[in-house]
Amino acid sequence: MRLSDDLERWLATEGDKTVDSLVDLFGQKSFAILFVLLLGPSALPLPTGGLTHVFEIIAMLLGLQLIVGRDVIWMPQRWRRLQLAGAKSARFLRALMKMIRWFERHSRPRLRFLFGHRLTNAVFGVLVIAGSLGAFLAPPFSGLDTLPSLAVLLLSLGVLLEDILVVIVALVIGVAGVVLEIVLGKAVINGIGGLF
Repeated sequence: MRLSDDLERWLATEGDKTVDSLVDLFGQKSFAILFVLLLGPSALPLPTGGLTHVFEIIAMLLGLQLIVGRDVIWMPQRWRRLQLAGAKSARFLRALMKMIRWFERHSRPRLRFLFGHRLTNAVFGVLVIAGSLGAFLAPPFSGLDTLPSLAVLLLSLGVLLEDILVVIVALVIGVAGVVLEIVLGKAVINGIGGLF
């Protein structure tokens, strides 16, 4: 079964589409799937105005759990009841499924032996925290959170599909996004400083 088939089956089943139900169904893979769902909205090329900061904080906490070696996600009961699918998110989920299917068609396992180990999971956690922090620190309404969020999303898909090429592309996008944030942030600060 492909990831998109599993996700589609989860979305089609009766019952709540909560974080808890996703974790129960996907087990250890739910870390990467949650990163895709949490950083997906801020990966869209739209200014979020800081509305996605809660998702980025949750992603960083999950990344920390990967670093310390957890196999099962821990989060407060309140967060576990967070709805991931519904009428409001239907359009986003359709676009996400389309993107996942595209990657499934064009990706193939490359250097599969690198994935699923304690050390590589810890590195995955560090990279997720770095990308989520880059998205979190982007100025509101600037749209600069898009590239770091997209990097985490692609990194997670690369881990799920066990394709090192997708991981490398994610790293390049993440570094470019953070550099762009720093350069534009510095230019804005200098521009404001020049006004006074």
